[in-house]
Amino acid sequence: MSDKTNENGQAMTGGCLCGSVKFTATGVGGDHGVCHCGTCRKWSGGPTMAIHVDGMEFENEDNIKSYVSSDWAERGFCQNCGTHLFYRLRDGSMTVVWAGAFDKNDGFSLANEIYIDSKPAGYNFAGDHPRMTEYEFLKSLGMVE
Repeated sequence: MSDKTNENGQAMTGGCLCGSVKFTATGVGGDHGVCHCGTCRKWSGGPTMAIHVDGMEFENEDNIKSYVSSDWAERGFCQNCGTHLFYRLRDGSMTVVWAGAFDKNDGFSLANEIYIDSKPAGYNFAGDHPRMTEYEFLKSLGMVE
């Protein structure tokens, strides 16, 4: 997933489907990445498209629930409508926001795909962009040698 800033260099807003949670994200990456891991596919019903952010501020944060989905990460969602909002490493070193949670999300381009070795055969994303296996991705985070 990309580390470029959005084209205006400004914060971007978003929220959940029912409007119970709103957020402002800063340092928004200019492109989205796609994750094909089994957890993301189970969580979202298909591949996850997400954008790196440097930080997030929430309105009505008490409506956010989080689910610890691994030893190293958690996923945040609206407790009222279930909208998936973010994935973050529990040590705070990385946060990504689901592309669909932004108010305006048509300016993002596909930057890369991760867990490509877990991708089902029934779909493919076109284009020439980096594709990493689970091992390659975890190695890039320093989680495996």
